[in-house]
Amino acid sequence: MAGSHFTLAALATTAVPDLVVTGTRTLGSAASGDYESAVLRTDDDMHLTIRRPRNQRAEARQSADLVAIRALSTGIRARLPFIVPEYRGQAPIGSTRAIVTTYVPGERLDVRSLPSHPELAASIGRAVAAVHSLPTSFVSDAGLPSLTPFEILRSAVSLMDRAVATALVPAALQERWEGAARDQQLWQFAPTVVHGGLGPESFLADGDTVCGLLGWGELRLGDPAKDLAWVLGGHDTAVFDTVLAAYTANGGARDRQLTQRARLYHELETAQWLLHGVQVKSTEVVDDAVAMMHRLVDQVHSPSAAPLQGVSPETMEIGEVEQFLSSTERRHG
Repeated sequence: MAGSHFTLAALATTAVPDLVVTGTRTLGSAASGDYESAVLRTDDDMHLTIRRPRNQRAEARQSADLVAIRALSTGIRARLPFIVPEYRGQAPIGSTRAIVTTYVPGERLDVRSLPSHPELAASIGRAVAAVHSLPTSFVSDAGLPSLTPFEILRSAVSLMDRAVATALVPAALQERWEGAARDQQLWQFAPTVVHGGLGPESFLADGDTVCGLLGWGELRLGDPAKDLAWVLGGHDTAVFDTVLAAYTANGGARDRQLTQRARLYHELETAQWLLHGVQVKSTEVVDDAVAMMHRLVDQVHSPSAAPLQGVSPETMEIGEVEQFLSSTERRHG
């Protein structure tokens, strides 16, 4: 039937010259999800993946991912201890296009299992460190975004402001986040190459070793803390400590405020979820985001809660932050 893995296999032979497909199977859900996908076996026993986006959001994400993986040259890939998909071809289908890449085998990451698999947590730290240790020049050469600490702070402040404007952010969180924005030391870091969209779904594992990394559409020069924020979602500090120790030991960023910024980004995910709910006018999502924020308030008020700011931070008033960002934007504009 249209859209089946057999149809995708036939389409792949149009996308890749001289391709001979000897076997095919569906990848992921055949009826739902953002993509229709299939794994193909070729006559030379290679395995490829073909994906067709089902909506505009998926199409935009696939296009960004394609730009990123094509920017990862053979020399760049040789520096990474895991496999990244390689582009093989594309073919038009309807109003969109299907993309063929090499297939990366491996098991999806189960965050719940990380507390009992410290070696896998350490492998995650090593994998992230390898990305952050890549030479920054290839990012600008490929025309990918290169963000300064000032631009990153400005984006965080904008997110805070929009969330606070809904009048649904608890006062304790507003005060905590604005305090982090005022802490000058927190934003003194050297941007590195970052994956930009890391989460559990990004990793593929072979036993206790990360063997593949997917979803490169937000590859850029940015804040290394952003790639570590998702680990805090497991609510297990031992896992984060294991990931961070391996990350640091393998050449990861060493600024002292890395953990605080990772924690801030993790907390701001609730603000992003709230704004998403407001945008799509979903009462269910908004209520869920508000409940998450109130649970977060309980956590940050507990005696063991970690602060976002330094012990004696050099702070600015929120008006000074806005003036600082405005002047910086003029200098870098």
